[in-house]
Amino acid sequence: MLVLIGVALVIIGFALRMNPLLVVTIAGIVTALIGGLTPLEILNSFGSGFASSRSVTTFVIVLPIIGLIERLGLQQQAKRLISKLAGLTAGRILAGYLVARQATAALGLLNVGGTPQMVRPLIYPMAEGAAEAKYGELDEKIKDRIKGHAAAADNVGAFFAEDIFVAVGSILLITSFVDSAYHLQLQPLELALWAIPSAIAAFLIHGFRLLRLDGQLNRMVAASRPAGAAAQAGGVQP
Repeated sequence: MLVLIGVALVIIGFALRMNPLLVVTIAGIVTALIGGLTPLEILNSFGSGFASSRSVTTFVIVLPIIGLIERLGLQQQAKRLISKLAGLTAGRILAGYLVARQATAALGLLNVGGTPQMVRPLIYPMAEGAAEAKYGELDEKIKDRIKGHAAAADNVGAFFAEDIFVAVGSILLITSFVDSAYHLQLQPLELALWAIPSAIAAFLIHGFRLLRLDGQLNRMVAASRPAGAAAQAGGVQP
């Protein structure tokens, strides 16, 4: 049971909002030491894991591309386009993205979306542009609320819909683990079918939260501005 100390370290570190990479690394080292591994074996495990998962370094390619398209004005163009569509609100845009994210994840297209390549350069600016078109200039607290909901739409959509695709890594991991540990034969299609109710529930629950975002923004704007200015900016009732 002592090896579970690593899990406790992860929980404490995340609760204290420490650097996630640092927290996970320390938790892994502590768990390995408690499990009896030597420092050399721990280093070897880290090296083997990195060598077998070299795809994690793709951010080195993605990051400069995102910086370039932001420098060339993609965010501004997205905000300008959305500001011309009066019927769209921040909540509706993010709810629509949740639908698209779940649909693509269910087809195995996980790389279509994502926080760095889709949410930051495109989805969040569109939601922010819709909010600015309704309320005018936004303060940082309101922008942070929109950022959080934009990232959550991507994470929830991908997490609960990816298992619908039978060839995703998590499905293969579950079937292989159950087979080796419990000698039970699970078919990937069976697991994928059981993932559908969870994906539907996640869509209904989080979709409702996203649609409530517009009401939350109304209250935040009304609370941060004089009653007359808030009503004039976005039609918010004092």
